Amino acid sequence: MTASVASTASSPGRPQALTLLGSTGSIGTSTLDVVARHEQYRVFALTANDSVDVMLEQCRRFQPRFAVMVNEQAADRLARACRSEGLAVEVLAGSDALIDVASHPEVDTVMAAIVGSAGLAPTLAAVEHSKKVLLANKEALVMAGDLFMGAVARTGAVLLPIDSEHNAIFQCLPPESRLAGSANPHPGVRRIVLTASGGPFRDAPLEVLATVTPAQACKHPNWSMGRKISVDSATMMNKGLELIEACFLFGVGPDLVDVLIHPQSIVHSMVEYVDGSVIAQMGSPDMRVPIAHALAWPERMSSGAAFLDLARAGALEFSDPDLARFPCLRLGMEAAREGGTAPTILNAANEVAVASFLAGRSRFTDIPVIIAGVMAQMTCRSADSLDIIQQADAQARELAQAFCDRN
Repeated sequence: MTASVASTASSPGRPQALTLLGSTGSIGTSTLDVVARHEQYRVFALTANDSVDVMLEQCRRFQPRFAVMVNEQAADRLARACRSEGLAVEVLAGSDALIDVASHPEVDTVMAAIVGSAGLAPTLAAVEHSKKVLLANKEALVMAGDLFMGAVARTGAVLLPIDSEHNAIFQCLPPESRLAGSANPHPGVRRIVLTASGGPFRDAPLEVLATVTPAQACKHPNWSMGRKISVDSATMMNKGLELIEACFLFGVGPDLVDVLIHPQSIVHSMVEYVDGSVIAQMGSPDMRVPIAHALAWPERMSSGAAFLDLARAGALEFSDPDLARFPCLRLGMEAAREGGTAPTILNAANEVAVASFLAGRSRFTDIPVIIAGVMAQMTCRSADSLDIIQQADAQARELAQAFCDRN
C-alpha cells in the first residue's frame, strides 16, 4: 500500500474534521487534550457507550455536530441535557450511528479508540470511505487483519497506528516501507521488537496471582488506561494482541516479531536491522505523544506531554518475558502462528474472560485457562469473509461464557 492523503486532505484554510470513536475513554480524552491545543482541527462527532456526564462536558467544550451514544437510554439523557443547555449538538443512538459518523463525507480523520470488537465495524467503515484512520483499536486488526488491510490497500485510506508500540515501529522503519503492501515491507530488517512493561505483577510471587483483585490488576505502574486494557496489560495479553497487530500492520510473519520486558516504558519499541543497527523510539509514557504524531503526520506538532529527561530516567532495563508467568502472551503467539480465525477466537475469549474477572465472577488466573479451553475446542478456519469472522467471534464468546459459568 502506498499511503495517500489525497482523499482525506482538508481544503486550504479549512480545519480537519475529526470523528472520535470512543471519546470518553483514556485515548479519547487524550486525543481531545491534544486537539484543544491546535486550531487546525474541529471535532465533527464524538461517540461513547453510556458515559453521559463525560460526553455532556465534551459537547460543551468542543461543540461537535454529532454526539453518538450506543446505549439508547444514555442517548435520551444526553439529548435532554443538550437541549436544556441550548447546545446545537445532534444526538444519535445505536451502533449503526457509529458507522454513519465514521464514514460521513465531511469527515477527514477518524480516531478509532473504541475498546474491543465493537470498534471493528465503524473503523472498517472509515477505511472503506478512504478516511485518514488513527488506529487505537487493535481488535480490528486482530479479528480481521487480512480483510482490514486489504480494504486499506483497495481504498487508499491512510492508516496510522496509535498504540505506542506500533507507532514507535512506524517511526523506526524506513519511510518508504512502513506499512504492509509497499513494494518491500521490510528491507534490511532483521526483527521488530515490541517492548512491554510487564504490568503490575511482573515480579509478584506466582502463588499470589490467584488472589489478585480487579483494583490491583487495573493499577498499571506507568500508564493511565481503561480497565479492560489494564487487565490485558497485567496478563500480557495486550502484547499477544499487539504482536498479531504488528504482523498485519507491517506485513511480517510472527517469527520476525519479538517481545522484551522493559519496566520503565521509555523505549516504546525497536527495529533491528541486518547490519546490527537498532533504531528505537523513546518518549515519556504518555499517549498524547503517539496521538500527536499521527494527527500531524507527516509533520510534527506539540502534544502537551512532558519531554523525556534521560539523565533523570536512570537505567533502562530489558529482559525476556517469562511465558510461565504470562501464559496469555504464549497464547497470543500461538494464535499469530496459526492464523486464520485463531486471533478472532483468542480475542473473543479474552474479552469474555476479562469481563468475568472484572465483575468478580472469575479469578485472575482463570483468564488464560478460559482462553486456552476455548481455543482447544474450536477449529480454526480461513478468515476470508466477515461472516466467518463474526461466526467465530460469536461461537468463541458462547464457549467462553460457558467456561466462566462453570467456575
